[in-house]
Amino acid sequence: MPTLYIVATPIGNLEDISLRALRILNEVALIAAEDTRKTRRLLATYGIKKPLTSYHEHNKKAKLSYLLSRLESEDIALVSEAGMPGISDPGYELVVAASERGIPIVPIPGASVLVTALAVSALPTNEFVYLGFLPRRKGQRRHLLEQVAEEERTIIAFEAPHRLIATLEDILDVLGDRRIAVCRELTKIHEEVFRGTVSAAIAHFREPKGEFTLVIEGKLKGGRALTVPIEGELRRLYEKGLSAKEAISQVAKATGVPKKELYKVWLKLS
Repeated sequence: MPTLYIVATPIGNLEDISLRALRILNEVALIAAEDTRKTRRLLATYGIKKPLTSYHEHNKKAKLSYLLSRLESEDIALVSEAGMPGISDPGYELVVAASERGIPIVPIPGASVLVTALAVSALPTNEFVYLGFLPRRKGQRRHLLEQVAEEERTIIAFEAPHRLIATLEDILDVLGDRRIAVCRELTKIHEEVFRGTVSAAIAHFREPKGEFTLVIEGKLKGGRALTVPIEGELRRLYEKGLSAKEAISQVAKATGVPKKELYKVWLKLS
């Protein structure tokens, strides 16, 4: 019976593809690709000559009936621009439609920026929450962050370079100065993994370029995960113009440190 193969492709380095994925791509009748130009480069690298059809965010509904008709008699491979199709990439609707029609759906696992970033983050990996691409609008983005402010599991999200600083600033304001791993261009030439606090990341990425994955520390049990020294957090609030009462109350609630001790630190700042 004709089969829909969900094929993971490299997130950067073209060597990160499995032998099974190459075999499937060489055997199917048609490859539905999010970015046909990138897929052609991948196929050319491994000498694979197969018909391509575009299947992306802007034409996925129009192409759905065409792909389903081809699946009546032929095998099709679905590939995204990079990584696993259907994970913040086109593919979900096709998988659902194929499933409803009883068409076999076979995953061909491989590279995923989601788990790759988590693995190198040096943050807890036993449980995590995936937010996908964060909202573009500031209000919606902050609202989403507020919804996960009490989340104790590691938080993972994608962000575009031109919104990175604004997003990091929102994370700092809403979640506090937590530990974060900012992963840029994973497996590519300019790969970078910054590990530190959110405030340090803001200072580090002055002109962000490339694709970013953010791995954010969850809230620690008993208080918000403030990993900079208490003095550093109080200094940040002091420089923002908060009163002693407001700043001390906020840090005491987040850390569990007695207000009396925090007031001693505040006096040094002022």
